[in-house]
Amino acid sequence: MQVSVRFFTSLREITGKREETLKFRNDEKITVDTVLGKLAKKYGKSFTNYVYDSRSREVRGFLQFLVNGRSASTLDGLNTQLVDGDVLAIIPPVGGG
Repeated sequence: MQVSVRFFTSLREITGKREETLKFRNDEKITVDTVLGKLAKKYGKSFTNYVYDSRSREVRGFLQFLVNGRSASTLDGLNTQLVDGDVLAIIPPVGGG
């Protein structure tokens, strides 16, 4: 099973990539949270500190997650189950003026 992850702004700098495809066992239940955990292990402290609050270890509230263009918050949040071929976009806060 494969899931593509798209990175923007700071995460693009941390990973050095615009997009990455992660592979998982076919019998494994994959969620948005599972993908974040795998990326944290792969990219280490910089990724972890950007995505997770250092005290609570919760995913930072300013990040948005889109699964195939739909907000994960309208699905099942971090527990949104992913299937083969899904695209997860991690969207940081957008400033403007």
